[in-house]
Amino acid sequence: MTGLDVARLAATQLGTSESPPGSNHVLYNTWYYGQEVSGSSYPWCMVFVQWVFDLAGVALPQRTASCGALMRAAQMSGQWVTEDFCPGDVVIYDFPGGAATDHCGIVERVTESGVIAIEGNTGSGSDADGGQVQRRSRAWSVIVGAVRAKDLTEEVTKEMEERFNTVANCPSWATPTVEKLVALGYLTGSSGKVDNQGRPADLDLSRDMLRILVICDRAGVFG
Repeated sequence: MTGLDVARLAATQLGTSESPPGSNHVLYNTWYYGQEVSGSSYPWCMVFVQWVFDLAGVALPQRTASCGALMRAAQMSGQWVTEDFCPGDVVIYDFPGGAATDHCGIVERVTESGVIAIEGNTGSGSDADGGQVQRRSRAWSVIVGAVRAKDLTEEVTKEMEERFNTVANCPSWATPTVEKLVALGYLTGSSGKVDNQGRPADLDLSRDMLRILVICDRAGVFG
């Protein structure tokens, strides 16, 4: 599992919101606490990160709902980085005012000015308590550092390079999920090419991406 795979898994949750707004009542908190919870005691940016990594089968240095606690655990275990960030890093922010570790997200890509990250409990009304999973752009000036999971790899193997462009050439264990996502319109290809059954012929899916989609499907993410 690569860091980019983890970021892609996080991105499948874009748009998920707490309900009602301002309640912190959200599926990630239900998973973390083992029951439905709500109220100001249950912010969930770090809980979202924990949910994503658990679903990916990748261990973080501590199971916690606290940004500061994960940062300290990562520093103790040698998993704390302050430069050369990469996809899959759990980036921690310090916004002006408030606590020293206000918020977190999962790096999707690095830019000249900072990072693009997938974040839980953010939004236009509040960077650190906005109630939704969103893709956010963050400047270097607010980044404290990042946690890098030991189980992630950036090695490109032959299996990782293998691509599946049609429903028909996907592995049998992934075919039901791919057919479902094509039917729902989530997988459409980009060129409009279709196979002899009218299905997208340029899906361009890696084996690891198929694994992520199947995991999400089995978890009920796609309904």
